[in-house]
Amino acid sequence: MAQRDTSSVGAPCWVDTWQPDPQGAKEFYGGLFGWTFDEAPGFEGEYWKARLDGRTVGGVGQAPPGSPAGWLTHVRVRDAAKASALAEQAGGRQLGAIGAGSRLVADSAGVLFCLRQAGVNDGVGMADQPNSWAMSSLHTPDLATARAFYGTMFNWELTSPPESPFSLWLLEDQLVAVAATTDGVAVPPHWSVNFAVTDADRTAARAVALGGGMVMAPMDSPGFRSAVISDPWGGVVAVSGVTG
Repeated sequence: MAQRDTSSVGAPCWVDTWQPDPQGAKEFYGGLFGWTFDEAPGFEGEYWKARLDGRTVGGVGQAPPGSPAGWLTHVRVRDAAKASALAEQAGGRQLGAIGAGSRLVADSAGVLFCLRQAGVNDGVGMADQPNSWAMSSLHTPDLATARAFYGTMFNWELTSPPESPFSLWLLEDQLVAVAATTDGVAVPPHWSVNFAVTDADRTAARAVALGGGMVMAPMDSPGFRSAVISDPWGGVVAVSGVTG
């Protein structure tokens, strides 16, 4: 995946999965990516930071009762409470705090993501390396509305390279995320999370062996071989390895 900004205010800076069985999820993702975990205080319910070679790569938390498993992308902001209020003003929704300096919100299409206050919660310590977070991608039925919402929230600009299935989110000319149009039915609106791997086929097979599922079998795209997998509780991630 392309190198992108994770350190600036307004950039996606963290990913985590909220699970009905976080202990099982730790075993699954630890076995899949070689992560280790340490408990992190300050969140609603149990929460662990995932590490690779000692550096943080994301988190695993206890989902509220009845909530499905899933992955969330966090965007760094100066003030999470003010940014949450701005999300509502821009056509989204405020959904409450999920820990010190972290707020859950929905965008104008109902897509969930988190606001992560700078200075309270750090971002990832490793990205863009095998078995770490490579990119987050907004899948939305209305790119024009998304452009207005995320432009208001974070000053993101959207550009669409010729003959590319993805558009690029830029913050002051730095790549921060990508976007794609979905019909909203076969592929519901969501922020997807993609992890870099050395071998997408091997990782996908490993996910199945660990009790997960195959949502999209490994396939080639320019420069990458990618697959979409699910964990045993229904959380979905993409994995991509560089080719060529």
